[in-house]
Amino acid sequence: MTAQPVHQPAPPPSPAAAAQLRERISRHQRAAQWLPAFERDWGHALETARQTFDLTPLHETIREWSGRLDTAQAVAAFLAGGMETSDGVPLEDVIGSRG
Repeated sequence: MTAQPVHQPAPPPSPAAAAQLRERISRHQRAAQWLPAFERDWGHALETARQTFDLTPLHETIREWSGRLDTAQAVAAFLAGGMETSDGVPLEDVIGSRG
């Protein structure tokens, strides 16, 4: 038996991934809210990458927003199904503000 790593790191996104992601967001029904938020997150990741010489913040931003887009339809279906969501905890209480 050979030793295998338990966790394989995700491959880095392609150089065009941010542009493709922005295009996907612009076609989404929530584009009016999501495009400014993506631009803010992307700008912050770019500035962090410039200061640290590390591309990780850019890769994480792409993965995070890809996940949001990939799950948006399921979340919308859940909410449209009339499920009670008022007993939830606000996300800001869990992760803090993103200021």
